[in-house]
Amino acid sequence: MALYLVTGAAGFIGAALAAALVREGHEVVGADNLSTGFRENVPAGVRFFYGDCGLPDLYNGLLPARPYDAVFHVAGQSSGEISFDDPVYDLRANTASTLRLLRFALDNGCTRFIYAGSMSVYGVQPDAPVREEAPCRPESFYGVSKLASERYLRLHEQYGMRFTSLRLFNVYGPGQNMANMRQGMVSIFMSMMLENGYIHVKGSPDRYRDFVYIDDVVRAFTACPERRESEGRILNIGGSGRVTVGTLVDKLTALSPTPVSVEYAGGTPGDVYGIYADISLARACLGYVPQVGPDEGLARMYAALTARRSA
Repeated sequence: MALYLVTGAAGFIGAALAAALVREGHEVVGADNLSTGFRENVPAGVRFFYGDCGLPDLYNGLLPARPYDAVFHVAGQSSGEISFDDPVYDLRANTASTLRLLRFALDNGCTRFIYAGSMSVYGVQPDAPVREEAPCRPESFYGVSKLASERYLRLHEQYGMRFTSLRLFNVYGPGQNMANMRQGMVSIFMSMMLENGYIHVKGSPDRYRDFVYIDDVVRAFTACPERRESEGRILNIGGSGRVTVGTLVDKLTALSPTPVSVEYAGGTPGDVYGIYADISLARACLGYVPQVGPDEGLARMYAALTARRSA
């Protein structure tokens, strides 16, 4: 049984990851500042600590009886749009937290660090599957903070840290925060549809993204500690390949038993026109193959939400 630390354990991805690790029989310590997560999301069996990874106060509580076998750093501010509101907070939430956590891990005998990276580091790219060696030109403060964190990961290799950064594309699925209308394209559109029978899309329907279901993301994370080939690697974690926003909206509205009106207007700061992943390196290093396509994933998410609303 391994001992793992999961930051962001009360959030969408962190809670799903922590639950999977507990099911596998591991001991899991979780941390979260509950700025966007919820205490009730923390899975049973997780020893939970409230606190901010960007501040020193948290770390005394996280001191382990034995060294952590790995740290999964999922916590952070995860919206490109929100990063324009307060770039200094974004820097603390995403970059300072990573640097503090790296030092904490090394000081306490842990040399395996698995990081929730982001597609936002790439910025504008050609209309082709983006590879990890593509030049990074982030268009948001969020993207800059995630790229800086990866640079810190690489620098800490000289101290013995064995890192993996999973550059996540558009993650969606049950458990996503449906009240946050500034992060998560699928959750925003589905929330609008369920609440008002209306979807407001900021930007062109011809924009495109790569949508990856939460279960596939969790499988990628849990594979990392066992796969030595992933050490020192930055890996794309996509799922659907190239899907236009208009196609996504069509798939969503097809799930509704009642008509849904759609409006395309406005835009979002720092939003790139399109991006999708080449996942061949993740396949080679992790054995990563997405198992849930967008039709199945959207149907699962919609069913889970409607069941909860009618309960």
